[in-house]
Amino acid sequence: MTAAEIIKDIKARKFKPVYLLHGEESYYIDEITDYIEDKLLSDAEKGFNQTVLYGKDTDMSTVLGAAKRYPMMSDYQVVIVKEAQDLKWGKEDAGSKEAEFVLNYFEKPLPSTILVLAFKYANFDKRKKIYKAISKSGLIFQSDPIRDYKIAAWIDDFVKDKGYKIDPQASALMAEYLGTDLSKISNETEKLMLNVPKEVTINTDHIQKNIGISKEYNVFELQKALAIRDVLKCNRIINYFASNPKANPTVMVLANLGGYFTKLLRYHYLPNKAEAASALGIPPFFVKDYEVAARNYNTGKVFQVISLLREYDLKSKGLDSSGNVDDGELLKELVFKMVH
Repeated sequence: MTAAEIIKDIKARKFKPVYLLHGEESYYIDEITDYIEDKLLSDAEKGFNQTVLYGKDTDMSTVLGAAKRYPMMSDYQVVIVKEAQDLKWGKEDAGSKEAEFVLNYFEKPLPSTILVLAFKYANFDKRKKIYKAISKSGLIFQSDPIRDYKIAAWIDDFVKDKGYKIDPQASALMAEYLGTDLSKISNETEKLMLNVPKEVTINTDHIQKNIGISKEYNVFELQKALAIRDVLKCNRIINYFASNPKANPTVMVLANLGGYFTKLLRYHYLPNKAEAASALGIPPFFVKDYEVAARNYNTGKVFQVISLLREYDLKSKGLDSSGNVDDGELLKELVFKMVH
């Protein structure tokens, strides 16, 4: 089940006695946990029937002690363990009384208790008996990191769900600069929407004004300038990057260019260029940039560029470089070699 489907079931009062929420991406784990904490019980019920514990401050014996209580003046009680990855799970030796006590509960959980284990930043060990018991008696949700090429679409959906509209280039620009941390992306997008009326489509001007990403001097514009071998524009963008290193770290710029030219290499070998957008995982309006770049960089040149990017990535990290070289100068030197 997706996070949205789980929340939909909870809204419909279709509960599970145990929810194990685990995975490397914390956003959906927090979304489900917060919804259960805020919405499942009424304010009047929460005083006697809602317990919130933190993994590093408790152990499984305490958690199950709370879970075995019966609700007061309510059909359900809720026990939430946040940061459950830090929870002291106790001994799991086969045959030990402690292990048997824990396993017995998860095999036959109390129906009137809703126990939520928010196990974040890692996957729960699926080999454990507890995992297998919860999979039968409750619900397990695994929250995996989202792939970078899906971030722009995720932003589009997030904005749409909030009743707003966003220009595809604006969502792509946000995706490129904000990375794959969904909590960070959602926070920045929420702040953005506070400053844009619902009837107005969010565009790159709004991104520049509210998030601080330049619509003229960004990695997309650098890619476009490289695609047409516009050295002057490349140098203007690089100078801007050099004057704003915190917003445009060289490591990130090189990583983005590496991804771009790797996709360009794949584009060269596509049997059907009409399927480029889906094959490369890019918005359709970027395909023209790849068509132009492919005309200016044959496969041999693309291999050379990828090699240069690896070389200059090492240099930017202080390896394979003679003395301290300014990042701006490194980028200028790199671009010169790329376009000539």
